[in-house]
Amino acid sequence: MGFFTFIKVMMILFNLAIFLGGGTLLGVGIWVKVDGESFLSVFGALSSSVLQVVNVSYLLIVIGAILLVIGFLGCYGAQKESKCLLMMFFSVVLIIFIAEVAAAVVALVFTGLAETLLTGLVTPLLKEKYGQDLQFTHIWNVTMTEVHCCGLNNYTDFNNSHWFETHGSYPMQCCDMLEPCNSTLAAKMEVPGCFPQILDEIRTNAGVAGGVAAGIAALEIAAMAVSMYLYCRLDEK
Repeated sequence: MGFFTFIKVMMILFNLAIFLGGGTLLGVGIWVKVDGESFLSVFGALSSSVLQVVNVSYLLIVIGAILLVIGFLGCYGAQKESKCLLMMFFSVVLIIFIAEVAAAVVALVFTGLAETLLTGLVTPLLKEKYGQDLQFTHIWNVTMTEVHCCGLNNYTDFNNSHWFETHGSYPMQCCDMLEPCNSTLAAKMEVPGCFPQILDEIRTNAGVAGGVAAGIAALEIAAMAVSMYLYCRLDEK
């Protein structure tokens, strides 16, 4: 077996695995979208929120569809030795790679801007919908309880909110589950906001996340290099 044939076989097997993985994710995503309750009953109710289930389903469908396209282009392109499909595979992987790099740069450089934008978008929603919209309230209650946080920034996010006007107090998570949660107790408990808490958690696991991201980037670069190698060698055949 020559080197070209070996690379071709590896390209086919690697992308076949990607194709099958993408098909699996797509199938699970459609299952969650169509019958979320059945999915939760099988795999455990990580969250009983219908909204969260819908979001997960869309994410799985998008990722699965992308992996299906990449796997098909790489596998079929290598099998048929099609320069067109190999170039399409290279282009798709390159676009994804550039998007990931851009997202990483934005996440590192514009963290403060992201916090400002989130505060401007989420805080009005908290004031308006918390305690009024059942799904929205449930999601925030689960988040604040599990992360041990209050609001997006702190308890002041609930000032002049529907919840405060209705109950005359803050959510009990803002006072470390003590009631009644008034402004004096909330200020004393100093329960942090959810955004800083999640940001700290991300920073704590930055090493693991960075390693995974680096591994994915290395695979993408290797895939592009192999596809370009096959593309160039086809000119010589």
